[in-house]
Amino acid sequence: MVAHVDKSALEGSLGEWLVLPTYGSAKAGFVALLGAGERGSITADTYRRLGALSTKKARELRAKNVATAWTALPSSFLTAREAAMAFAEGAHLAAYGFHAYHKRNADRHAKAKLKTLTVYESSAVSLAAIERGFAEAAVIAEATCLARDLVNTPSQDMTPAHMVEVAKDIAASSKRLSIKTFDRERMERMKMHATLAVARGSEHEPVGVHMTYRPDVRGQMSDARGMKGKGRVKRIVVVGKAVTFDSGGLSLKLGDGMTTMKIDMAGAATVLGLFKALPELAPNVEVHGIFLAVENMPSGKAYRPGDVVRAMNGSTIEVLNTDAEGRVTLADALSYAATLKPDAIIDLATLTGACVVALGEEIAGVMGTDRKLLDRLKLSAEASGESIWELPMPAAYEDHVKSKIADVKNVGAKGQAGAISAALFLKHFVPSEIPWAHLDIAGPSYTEREIRPDQPPGASGFGVRLLMRYLQAL
Repeated sequence: MVAHVDKSALEGSLGEWLVLPTYGSAKAGFVALLGAGERGSITADTYRRLGALSTKKARELRAKNVATAWTALPSSFLTAREAAMAFAEGAHLAAYGFHAYHKRNADRHAKAKLKTLTVYESSAVSLAAIERGFAEAAVIAEATCLARDLVNTPSQDMTPAHMVEVAKDIAASSKRLSIKTFDRERMERMKMHATLAVARGSEHEPVGVHMTYRPDVRGQMSDARGMKGKGRVKRIVVVGKAVTFDSGGLSLKLGDGMTTMKIDMAGAATVLGLFKALPELAPNVEVHGIFLAVENMPSGKAYRPGDVVRAMNGSTIEVLNTDAEGRVTLADALSYAATLKPDAIIDLATLTGACVVALGEEIAGVMGTDRKLLDRLKLSAEASGESIWELPMPAAYEDHVKSKIADVKNVGAKGQAGAISAALFLKHFVPSEIPWAHLDIAGPSYTEREIRPDQPPGASGFGVRLLMRYLQAL
């Protein structure tokens, strides 16, 4: 076998395989060598890809059990727990498949599923750290796969009402979680007229969700008025766009443009995935998750181009295109988030095709008002393997969303800086004293092809891992 390896063309580049059958000479059916790339370039994402590639190769070989010597994996600046977490995370995520509507594929996927992934390590200290990393990876991967399931589910079943039921089930799973819901009447009392305008054209009732995670502070202070104090637990609000289907409304999309519009609630799916993981990973921060779920449909009741609607914070919005509806609903969601007086607000939205044009389907755009918040999100993105790229928000571009008859308009200059003008629109609904960041996840939230081994085609669950690492680091 050694001679076979020596004569091979295996160079060790990341993802390069050499698989050797044992022909019964060992308990294992195969011995596989997997390239990890240049030793000096090993990162957490390298381990994540190695875990994912191991799962995929096991499925290809119809292997049910995989074992590796941990010392054989490449060394890096990572701790054993960090490396193990990334490796197991990749393995879990690569095993994902969505087959709820295809029984034959579901059966095939179940039969090919890897049963065990075992690592051997002689050091008891390292082994304990590896076990912690594996356990944490299982939690975060399960949460990410929940977000994937929600986005992959067709809009006929993933209605605003169903999203609320998912949120209630998650909230009921832990004493650290609580939930408030807002029906149409309550939203009217709260003056969320922007969201209600978007929802008018659909038969599905709009509904708002406010979930709260409170850590076990054990004597630390959480001041409801947002006052700073020693030992005070930070309060972070995460807002997700939740348009369960976007036809464009009266500004109707072309047929091809509607094909994947079940994904327009991916921001809210990320919020739900995050809250599934929060009680188990237990970051020491108070987290609020908010989304306003609607469906954007054309009908005789639908809101129209040229209408002016008023958001919760009192600002008026001139609607020039009913297909720019996500930012209209987020105007209310961000206004409500601001009333909680948080230390930071982060929103996630499949907001603009312009961001996909600029950054493609592997990178989310990030914009915001606070340098420290943006830098922390970038570090969290690097750690999670979920790529983001900062776009500018120049003050000169604020004219793009100024309206002649209202406070703002819901579209910017035609053919120019679409992702930036959308962010500048949202900025109008967040008080300047609150740090805020906007993640435009239109590109990486859903892919038609496999772009990396831990991301099968379809929904990615983008943002769950990134936000969890951000919260854990606070």
